[in-house]
Amino acid sequence: MKKSTNRLALFSTLIAIAFGFLSCEQKQKEETKEVKKEVIVESEKPEYFLLRPEVENAYGYSHAVKIGNDIKISGAVSMDDEGNPTAIGDIEQQMKNCYADLEKILKHFGCTFDDVVKEDIFTTDMAQMLEKSAYRAEIYKNGFPTGSWLEVKGLALPEFMLEIELEVHKSE
Repeated sequence: MKKSTNRLALFSTLIAIAFGFLSCEQKQKEETKEVKKEVIVESEKPEYFLLRPEVENAYGYSHAVKIGNDIKISGAVSMDDEGNPTAIGDIEQQMKNCYADLEKILKHFGCTFDDVVKEDIFTTDMAQMLEKSAYRAEIYKNGFPTGSWLEVKGLALPEFMLEIELEVHKSE
């Protein structure tokens, strides 16, 4: 009789464990089903900005494109509203003109130079650029962004001595 009772107890224990295991397995399957639900994220549409629409449309580019919290700004050069070079031969004034245009673009998106995370400068005369680069401290008062400075053989027009591109991250 003792053997029957032990077998019955063992059998009952095994059945209880099996039902417990099946119950856990069922819960895990339900949780897995919940996790497998598809998350649909709407794609963000880019916002285009033209600083000088006639010039930019003629050359086929947008001066800035914002998508999400990031803004890419095409190279700014020293030009008037008709696309003619200004401050010819004066790299410091060309630099000031570039930053003035860049500031207009940043303001359009509600940003400042504090939001700039990358700045790339292309110049046809690195020696002069280095001499006049102290002006940048007036622009970047809270720290300089990352970036590169490159001396190039030429820019879009021979009168341009530098071009400045920016990447911006706008915190919400």
